[in-house]
Amino acid sequence: MNIAIGYDPNAAPLKEEVIAELGDLGHEIRDYGGDDPVYANVVIEVAEAVVRGDVDRGIVLCGTGIGASIAANKVPGAYCALVTSHYQAERAALSNDVNLIALGQHVLGNMVARDLVRTWMAHTGTFDPAGRSGPKVRRIIEYSEGRRT
Repeated sequence: MNIAIGYDPNAAPLKEEVIAELGDLGHEIRDYGGDDPVYANVVIEVAEAVVRGDVDRGIVLCGTGIGASIAANKVPGAYCALVTSHYQAERAALSNDVNLIALGQHVLGNMVARDLVRTWMAHTGTFDPAGRSGPKVRRIIEYSEGRRT
């Protein structure tokens, strides 16, 4: 898979770990950078690339992951989960079919972050729209597309 990564300047060390893990897993990485102190700019760029299909998935990083996930989710068609546990990484793919994850430099250790990326990638693309979560995910998509009722 081709994975986009974008980050804020505070998350540069974590970016190195994420890129190393993705490389170890055999994925191609498209680094959108992290020099802009207004990290929302690069996060939005990554999310737009995912939605356009320029890349398969995206990983965005900031101090906590909270702001990055909020910014990514403002892009129509981007579905980003803030991931802090293995269970969340698994369920982000299996139950929510997210196309981006957010991680936080200041709340995750390097090895935990690498494990979360590995877990999410192992389950990415395995969402079953006919399964239990299918109607829930469809409703989220419908609402985001303007179908409010």
